[in-house]
Amino acid sequence: MRMIRLRRKKERPQFREELRIIPRWLKILCLVLYLLAVGIAVTIINVAPETRWPEVRDNAAVATVAMVGAVTGMALIISAFLFMMGYVYRDARRRNMNAPLWTLLVLVLAPSSLIIGLIIYLLVRDPLPYPCPRCGALVGPRFNFCSTCKCNLHPSCPNCKQEIAETDKFCPNCAFELAPGRETPVLPTPEIPSTQ
Repeated sequence: MRMIRLRRKKERPQFREELRIIPRWLKILCLVLYLLAVGIAVTIINVAPETRWPEVRDNAAVATVAMVGAVTGMALIISAFLFMMGYVYRDARRRNMNAPLWTLLVLVLAPSSLIIGLIIYLLVRDPLPYPCPRCGALVGPRFNFCSTCKCNLHPSCPNCKQEIAETDKFCPNCAFELAPGRETPVLPTPEIPSTQ
């Protein structure tokens, strides 16, 4: 668990980076539907004055602004819901979790409790796969050894055999001094073959 917590600290997701996970087609679809809804609402308000609210029936400009505001409010709520679904699906897929199941859970919990499904997902999701410190192949957060080079991904103290972090200089359980040369090796940069 200490290693998983350490890897989650390394993730440090930023809001802008997380928004990029939402599919671009979904963002475009929401924008097109919003513009279409505004166009239809404004056309109806101006063509049929009896459809305006009674308070603003005589003033077309105020009725138009009020209708655009109402459509914008509903569009924000619906877009946020669709973005939430798209985010959960794409994020679960990149974390090698069951994406359809998590999306369905968030969808089922959404009508009764709004974002409780998203909160549950964010609390229990797996950490992102990370590169092996020895060979650079992607490994899952629950792997004990790298499947490519057999690197020990959960190093343990030679004295008490408890799990330690890569950055520990002393064992947090028994205070055993760990070897100073035990740091993670630096990955070599891949060479690009010349085409001569």
